Amino acid sequence: MTKSSRTALALAGPLCIASTFSSSALADLIGDSKASLEARNMYLSRDFRQHGAPQAKAEEWAQGFTLRFESGFTEGTVGVGLDAIGQVGLKLDSSRDRRNTGLLPFGADSLEPEDDYSELGLTAKLRVSKSVLKVGTLQPQLPVAAYNDVRLLSSTYSGGLLTSQEIDGLTLNLGRLDKINLRDSSSNDEMNYGGVASAHLDLAGGSYALTPNLSLSYYYAEMEDIYRQHFVGLVHNATLGEGVTLKTDLRFFDTGEHGDQRFRNPNRVDDGRIDNRFFNGMLTLGVGAHKFGLGYQRLSGDGDFAYPGLDPYSINLVTFNVFTKAETDAWQVRYDYDFASLGIPGLSFMTRYVSAKDINTASVENGREWERDTDLVYVFQSGMLKGFNVRLRNATFRSGDGLTTDVDENRIILGYTLPLF
Repeated sequence: MTKSSRTALALAGPLCIASTFSSSALADLIGDSKASLEARNMYLSRDFRQHGAPQAKAEEWAQGFTLRFESGFTEGTVGVGLDAIGQVGLKLDSSRDRRNTGLLPFGADSLEPEDDYSELGLTAKLRVSKSVLKVGTLQPQLPVAAYNDVRLLSSTYSGGLLTSQEIDGLTLNLGRLDKINLRDSSSNDEMNYGGVASAHLDLAGGSYALTPNLSLSYYYAEMEDIYRQHFVGLVHNATLGEGVTLKTDLRFFDTGEHGDQRFRNPNRVDDGRIDNRFFNGMLTLGVGAHKFGLGYQRLSGDGDFAYPGLDPYSINLVTFNVFTKAETDAWQVRYDYDFASLGIPGLSFMTRYVSAKDINTASVENGREWERDTDLVYVFQSGMLKGFNVRLRNATFRSGDGLTTDVDENRIILGYTLPLF
């Protein structure tokens, strides 16, 4: 199959499925169906400021399209349905010496960025009462497994996930993920951590709303032959006065080795053992159009924090870095402002600063690093461009003692989602 035919299939697949269902007489399945097309144009420029960096600059520009189709369910006690996602990424500007921004894949031999890449994912689903089982392409957003959607295309997993909401306020999840498709890839690869493959990741847990303002969550995850993980979380929202709110978000992980313990990270002085505790949390005070955030994390024990994919469930998952190296202590300050209070609805601003210390790797002890991010976003509120959004993002990252290459980064992201039906 040629590249152009794969691209056409990725975009046309969900629409073909939609049209097939539309010809049937299954009223609920069709009536509850919806489809959308998201267009995302992204420019990313990353200057490596550290002397002797292997690459002076990474700079790419690309256009992405994501077509989503979600069917309803057939009538009856047991309902069935089918979802689909088609994704296409197109190179607008890149080169061999400016590759590796996460926008475009590149060949293992030629190292040239691909002109285009695509993916088609299908998900069969079954509903009984208030429980839904999905098998196929998945995009979970759970503390122990999350997909990434901060580049051109979003990542996906393959596997099965059961979500149950039979009890009011209680959401339970039980699943197995056995493949992962990264954000700049067209292939489903084995689950892995640190470059070591695993047959699957099993997960179980859920969240319970004790009150409308307080929820607790617990999850267990096990990546076969690599790690076993427990998570406990708490989220509380309080109203302190008129226009004044306080959000508390606390997260704790306990992670240890599992199975044959074959995983060893060569970048660690302790031979890459996984046995750590990871606490992170944030307090956010809202005062009218302003939000003030203060966060803290403590990662103690042996090894880096383990998680699937690219997104750890951490308050310090920021624009460039994730701050999950062994022994990392970090704090964060953040400020958000909504310009609607000044008569400019749709315009928002965010800036944050993260400072980390006591970082340990094979070559560095008690290292330090920091990152400063700024976002300016505008979403058109009316007219022909209603819903069209523009995001300007700047990040500065510095790392002491040669932990990581120093970076200055800028992104321009244009996006629009068109509801089809």
